[in-house]
Amino acid sequence: MAIIVCPQPAAAEIGLEVMRRGGNAVDAAVTCAFVQGVLDPQMCGIGGCGVMLVHGPKSGDALLEFYATAGSRAREDQWEHLFIRQAADRYGYVLDGWVNDVGYQSVGVPGTVAGLAEALTRYGTITWAQAIEPAIPLARDGFPVTGFMHGYWTTDYGPDVVPNRERIQVTPAAKAIYLNGDKLFEIGELFVQADLARTLERLANEGPEAFYKGEISDRIAADFAANGGFVTKEDLATYRVNVTEPLRGTYRGLSVMAAGPPAAGITLLQMLNFLEGFDIGSHGWPSTEAARVLVEAMAWAVADRDLHVADPRFVDVPTGALADKGYAAKAREVAAVAVGAGAAVHDRPDTTHVCAVDDSGNVVSLTHTLGSASGVVTPGLGFGYNDYMNCFDPRPGNPNSVRPGKTRATSMTPTLIFDGDRLRVCNPAGARQRPRPRHDAGRGGERAADRLPGRRGAAGGPHTPGCGSRSGAARVHRQQADAQLRLVLRPAPGDRR
Repeated sequence: MAIIVCPQPAAAEIGLEVMRRGGNAVDAAVTCAFVQGVLDPQMCGIGGCGVMLVHGPKSGDALLEFYATAGSRAREDQWEHLFIRQAADRYGYVLDGWVNDVGYQSVGVPGTVAGLAEALTRYGTITWAQAIEPAIPLARDGFPVTGFMHGYWTTDYGPDVVPNRERIQVTPAAKAIYLNGDKLFEIGELFVQADLARTLERLANEGPEAFYKGEISDRIAADFAANGGFVTKEDLATYRVNVTEPLRGTYRGLSVMAAGPPAAGITLLQMLNFLEGFDIGSHGWPSTEAARVLVEAMAWAVADRDLHVADPRFVDVPTGALADKGYAAKAREVAAVAVGAGAAVHDRPDTTHVCAVDDSGNVVSLTHTLGSASGVVTPGLGFGYNDYMNCFDPRPGNPNSVRPGKTRATSMTPTLIFDGDRLRVCNPAGARQRPRPRHDAGRGGERAADRLPGRRGAAGGPHTPGCGSRSGAARVHRQQADAQLRLVLRPAPGDRR
């Protein structure tokens, strides 16, 4: 019994094939991630970063953090004079000239290659080359432009970010990829990424070191030095993945495991702690009262995130105090929250996710991203870089102010939720992701979550989101809030409704 879930159907099917051939959940997730980087090159890719949550009956639980970090040329006060305002959706800051949103200065040291390599080395069974191989022909031979991809290119996400049509043409090398002549590729036209295919082939043959210490790193460093970027060859050579324990909490008797700071797992736990004091399931969904309580929980937790959550290597994050259920109880007592303040909020379609479960009970929840994508492509390499610098606070002295080697707060929240030994939820990506189709590829007739070793079978049991989906089905999820609420609206023990 195996299942894999992600927004790109072809990537999910390729990941499932890895498990059909004997690979485990980590093998499938890593392979899937490389394919996602080809199929959705504005959402993720080898120029990006991410975080992976791994659960295994034998290996235990681990969190692999491979966030992008500020390059050594960055300075805390470098953008202070360019600051205009915080973005309306609280995702990033608006600066004069958009220097933190697009272009070379917006790029942090990429972590995806190192992160996927670390996961495969620690927990995988296939080789590095085998994990990359399925992505290469998709890049070399091309695939038809999808409606989602074209929609991203042409949609304006509001006044606080560079329009995507301009974003994907920031550098000549990017323009050469995304324009067919002098126009954007149309839906259905063949989209070929020949330079990316050659880069992936080099990575497959030479290993992840090629990205950080080999010819690829030489070309990256030279390009950034020539164009005023902050990333240096030394930054690439010294990049390291952080492997740590996940953050843990509970919700109505369920065990919650998530990514701790600088990720938004602590914010998720605060929301759940707040909601635990309300019988919101009795209101049903959709309903005005349930929505009101959810908004209050989100507003309170996100306000704390803005004040406290940052890179714990640089800032003392009061994780224990924030996650304390007594703190949430006090917040409920004074929950007269004014939400929105009339500001227009524009959802952003960035970031992607993959969740995989294998026959042996190994589970992976992986979120990886380019941020909002920088529009930068190094000539001849064929992949886009993150714009991870966009959420650093340009004002010195704040928790998320810029420092060399530092990463910033992120909404990425890979999460696993268990009911005893039984997997109930393998969650989707960060809360800022726009709802989109998500493909479930699986084999067998029962839900993967119900067939994990030591878990009681419940083929006819209640549906739960993420990896608890019925296998073998490709389906389109409802709006994201609806999917997220299935757990929240679950009756508390002893409730009758």
